[in-house]
Amino acid sequence: MFETVREDLRRWDEGEGAFKVAIRAPGAWAVMVYRLRHWIHSAPMPAPLRAPLKVVSNIVQAGVVIATNIQLPETATIGPGLFIAHTGYIVVANHTVLGKHCTLTQGVTIGHAGGTGGSLTAVPVIGDRVYIGPGAAVIGDISVGDDAMIGVSAVVTKSLPPRAVAVGNPARVVSQQGSFAINHYPGMDTDEARAEALAQADPPARPKKK
Repeated sequence: MFETVREDLRRWDEGEGAFKVAIRAPGAWAVMVYRLRHWIHSAPMPAPLRAPLKVVSNIVQAGVVIATNIQLPETATIGPGLFIAHTGYIVVANHTVLGKHCTLTQGVTIGHAGGTGGSLTAVPVIGDRVYIGPGAAVIGDISVGDDAMIGVSAVVTKSLPPRAVAVGNPARVVSQQGSFAINHYPGMDTDEARAEALAQADPPARPKKK
């Protein structure tokens, strides 16, 4: 858990050190409390120990949700390096899967499709290094490929391939340029998986000549 927390805090660190980051960044509060609650939920430990830890962590979680409007359930599986740029009504459903070095922005909803016959466990599986823009919704039993970028207020209800750039409601794929230009994290220049994906991405669009 501690290595994962360290990787999370690196996304906010601007040379100030992890302690200062943890104090000044509300998004980091939400991620740190999620890590603690996920560990309590999933780590092997005696029931008499787990029960009081859950009570305390639930109280802390309630305070963080009130302060940040960010809900990260302990049943979600979230890879290291999650970055939440701004606070403001971010909801992630139970059992959601998020890969490593993803970025969530304000107003994002990741959830189950619901409705008649909908399953509460039929939720998105989101790959590594995915950027989800402000007000976007990713809904249902779908997958989002590595390095995808979901645009502002996009509504994604169908699976997206790796490096897809999806915009609109319903979302449509407009390119395969991916999230490389906007989803940054420490060590990305030496990340072999990112480099391999970048080599397969569409080149950036050139400005039209007047």
